[in-house]
Amino acid sequence: MSNNILLLFVALLAGAMMPTQAATNNKMAVVTGSPILAAFLSFLVGTVALFACVIAAGTPLTSFASIKEAPPIAWAGGLFGAFFVTAAVMLVPRIGVAMTFSALIAGQMIVTLIIDHYGLLGVPVKEISIARVIGIVLIAAGVILIRRF
Repeated sequence: MSNNILLLFVALLAGAMMPTQAATNNKMAVVTGSPILAAFLSFLVGTVALFACVIAAGTPLTSFASIKEAPPIAWAGGLFGAFFVTAAVMLVPRIGVAMTFSALIAGQMIVTLIIDHYGLLGVPVKEISIARVIGIVLIAAGVILIRRF
């Protein structure tokens, strides 16, 4: 299997985990009575799992010393993740998994075009093309279809 195919498989698997995570976090929200507590617990479990990965990978804990050099925007990822998970937990029971993730994916694709086009946050520039815009329009059409039916 070529490296690109493996990477695409990992991306598909990660994508499949997102709605599954939202549904399981919704279960926790029902049990705890709080979507925010459910999101917190999700991050707590994830933090423990990631710490185990850091240890298993042999990443030197001295690498933590370099975080003082991180620009403020680098810390925003955790805030964005917390918002995403909490929003998903709140939306799933109200509009369903399919509609939640259709809208989330549409939002993601719009922002990816902007980030790529301007090379924001240090990513390589990949200009907006007609084909990419058509892709966004098709995703938006999918959101509308899912909402209607």
